Amino acid sequence: MRLNPTQTGASIVYRRPEVSDAGAVWRLVRDDGRLDANSAYCYMLLFRCFADTCLVAERDGRLLGFVTAFEPPSEAGTLFVWQIAVAPDARGGGIGSALLRRLLELPAGRGALRLEATVSGSNAASRRLFEALARERGAPCETVEGGGFPAESFPEPGHEAEPLIRIRLADR
Repeated sequence: MRLNPTQTGASIVYRRPEVSDAGAVWRLVRDDGRLDANSAYCYMLLFRCFADTCLVAERDGRLLGFVTAFEPPSEAGTLFVWQIAVAPDARGGGIGSALLRRLLELPAGRGALRLEATVSGSNAASRRLFEALARERGAPCETVEGGGFPAESFPEPGHEAEPLIRIRLADR
């Protein structure tokens, strides 16, 4: 059964993650099977060290989605989205878009000049999500030549290339 955020009585809460959210995020990624699975420890580390650039979405204490991001130390003004995911039964309700918009409303997001991510060719949903954000902001969503990671960089066989996409947020 699909959840429609406008039809359920409870509203979705978007908040800064806590280390205790790492297990639910790890399970969402593992169970979905479409994203690269990181260790639970990785999510704990992200939520401990980069909580200012990450968000979770929940309703009645149930995790519906998350976004993890950070500002690369050598790229001031860039907000890099590591992962974004929405639970399968909560997709189509605008949670992914809301996570990205709210990410850009955080202090680190408001100061960002660029939003970047790597998106594999088969991840059409993620690509559409970033393209929609770019359209909403009147900015191009461009693939950066030579950015990202070629398929041969990944140790597991059959992993797709992950080209870098960029949305210019400001002309400063």
